[in-house]
Amino acid sequence: PGAYFGGAYAASAPRPAAPIVTGQWVHALSAYAPPKYAPGFRNFEYVNPDAPVGGTLKLRNPDRRSSFDKFNPFTTRGVAPAAVTIFMLEPLAAPSMDEPQAVYGVLAEAMRVEPDLSAISFRLDPRARFSNGDAVTAADVVWSLQRMKSKEASPGVQIGVADLARAVAIDERTVRIELSAHTTDAVFAAASLSVFSHKWGAGKKLDEVVLEPPIASGPYLIDHYEMPSRLDLKLNPTYWGRQAAARRGHFNFEHVRYRMYNDEAVAREAFKAGDFDIFKEYRASAWVRQHQGAKWRDGRIVKHAFETALGQGLQAIRLNTRRPLFQDIRVREALLLAWDFDRYNQYGTFKHAHSLFNNSPFAAVGEPSAAELKLLDPFRAELPPRVFGPAFVPPSNKAGAMALRAHLRRARDLLAQAGWHVAPDGRLRNAKGEAFDFEYLEPGSPGRMIDFQRNLAKLGIAMKERIVDFALYRRRLEQYDYDVIVIVEGDFTLPSATDLAAVYGSKSADEPGNSNFSGVRSPAVDALIAAIGRAVTMDELLAAARALDRVVMWNFWSIPQVYLSDEQASYWNRFGLPKVQAKYFQIDTFLSSNGQPWPLWTWWIDDAAAAARP
Repeated sequence: PGAYFGGAYAASAPRPAAPIVTGQWVHALSAYAPPKYAPGFRNFEYVNPDAPVGGTLKLRNPDRRSSFDKFNPFTTRGVAPAAVTIFMLEPLAAPSMDEPQAVYGVLAEAMRVEPDLSAISFRLDPRARFSNGDAVTAADVVWSLQRMKSKEASPGVQIGVADLARAVAIDERTVRIELSAHTTDAVFAAASLSVFSHKWGAGKKLDEVVLEPPIASGPYLIDHYEMPSRLDLKLNPTYWGRQAAARRGHFNFEHVRYRMYNDEAVAREAFKAGDFDIFKEYRASAWVRQHQGAKWRDGRIVKHAFETALGQGLQAIRLNTRRPLFQDIRVREALLLAWDFDRYNQYGTFKHAHSLFNNSPFAAVGEPSAAELKLLDPFRAELPPRVFGPAFVPPSNKAGAMALRAHLRRARDLLAQAGWHVAPDGRLRNAKGEAFDFEYLEPGSPGRMIDFQRNLAKLGIAMKERIVDFALYRRRLEQYDYDVIVIVEGDFTLPSATDLAAVYGSKSADEPGNSNFSGVRSPAVDALIAAIGRAVTMDELLAAARALDRVVMWNFWSIPQVYLSDEQASYWNRFGLPKVQAKYFQIDTFLSSNGQPWPLWTWWIDDAAAAARP
């Protein structure tokens, strides 16, 4: 899952004042509120500007990519390590981790947005250098955007820059990016554009650039690698950005070492043995039972749940509605009734996902407001009636077995209404005698869905679990070749029409390699995503997001699972931490996340802490 950000806006239509400062050169862009940090600020509050630099940060793969076979993250074929994006590439401007939607110049020292949001210009920092020593120029920005818009780029990359029409070099240090969608989302998409040297892969098509490490401006270089599972980075001794305000206090490790694991249990034991430094936990049972022992008791390892203000995207069982089996809304609701959150959450660490925008004010609440109804009414005929009533609330089985039995009875009724009945052999069959069977595709450990399987079996439904390696899993996802999968959408600060269009837009439903995993095709959804992109005030954004939330959740295109409002992790007690914790961050981050990795970017080796360990 991707996170959220784009939309469409008719250039000829009148537009009220933009929610960002326009018509003047600024050091930061901030949506709906002034930026926290004034021009000339020295550093962000959540860093230690005087942190010592040295030592080695030992990490594992932050997601299911347990191997890599290329260094180019912009193409479809193959798998690039997350480290390339986290530590090597830099954008024109980057978010602060203590504001919901503000970006400050990194490669750009100043930015200027046209009053009608038709373009944004960037004046590049004269200090900015690539790893080969070349200055970062406007021509490099033009080249980077051209490459990302080429047909050789992955669909996800292309949709991320779809609203950026073209880049024009004004002079060596000034570039203007013209926008095809005159929206705030498009402005921020331009500001977040990663830039690489025009010399990287020169003379080759983008998808022919495989093993050449990017010639980029970021703080780290590849020191050594052994495909498919070992990657060592070293700090660039001439990194240009160490004194830039948006980078001061960042990147305090001399070396960063990645080791890839394809088994969580093996990785967990490797962490306990000291093979890597930080373990972000996703499994509730492991968090409760396995993050304990002598090393935790004596302080060698620290267990902590870091509060984060990031909105939590929807983790859900995605039903592929391209399959005829899932095209009836009654069938989809019946499957939702068979999933038991309370059993899944037996350790009490999760919250029940109920929205596209969990842990945020953008989740629908109560009855639709007048502003929401204005957006929804044109599509009343195509929408489920419940969209116009109370917000979606997932079924609860807190009352125990009686509640689950009631939900399964309701599921049987819905399936019967849809033409599915239990046959003499105990299987659920339609009028043609076809059995209700489907496959759950899983790239990780077996047994994650055993309780769901058992509940479905009570309805006469057979769900087969198929375990595949991540490379095959990714290929099947890119071709939408699956029945049911679990997808976790990325964290977010504000809803983004660009990312939402990738996940729920009708156009992306037919684009292999994109993120519309449920195959959603809905004019109402498309219109509401566009309304998010057009939003000028926070009230407009809230109304559009909540209306979209109602439509998506009441269509049961997916079965919402869980979310966390904190980052659960254990780490070896060898680090210094800034006095102020960031608000919007992830522990180790991954490509589909909007959260930046506060520990990886701002912690440092604390010799005193390490020496004090038993």
